[in-house]
Amino acid sequence: MAGEIEAKLAELGVTLPQPVAPVANYVPAVLAGKLLHISGQLPIGPEGLSLKGTLGAGVSVEDAQAAAKLCAINILAQAKAAVGDLDKIVRVVKLGAFVASTADFFDQPKVVNGASDFMVAALGDKGRHARSAVGVAALPLGAAVEIDAILEIA
Repeated sequence: MAGEIEAKLAELGVTLPQPVAPVANYVPAVLAGKLLHISGQLPIGPEGLSLKGTLGAGVSVEDAQAAAKLCAINILAQAKAAVGDLDKIVRVVKLGAFVASTADFFDQPKVVNGASDFMVAALGDKGRHARSAVGVAALPLGAAVEIDAILEIA
């Protein structure tokens, strides 16, 4: 039976995908006490990596915001796989976001709003979080965005 958070996701038209397997030597999530650390998630959807490239060199902020939202959806998929029930989420503590950017691109926070806005839409006040939005030269698989998370679990 779907809980409150999954019902809200359905209302938003979001179906959680199967969690993406790690692409290297790490685990997708680690529960340490009440904190669930989710490894960096790429914008991988049913067709594979949804957005490659670099902000400031042809990738639009709007496309990158959609990719950031997909990263957040993948974070929730990993959380469900790790703890079994999204209603165990007490709050999103922090998102750490990386945006592939040119040296003269400065709108990383606008890009990451795609993930932040989604977390609040899906989780309400539990989705409000601290955050980093960092520009980087390159990301795995050529992705435009990667986001990791720390969630408090009941």
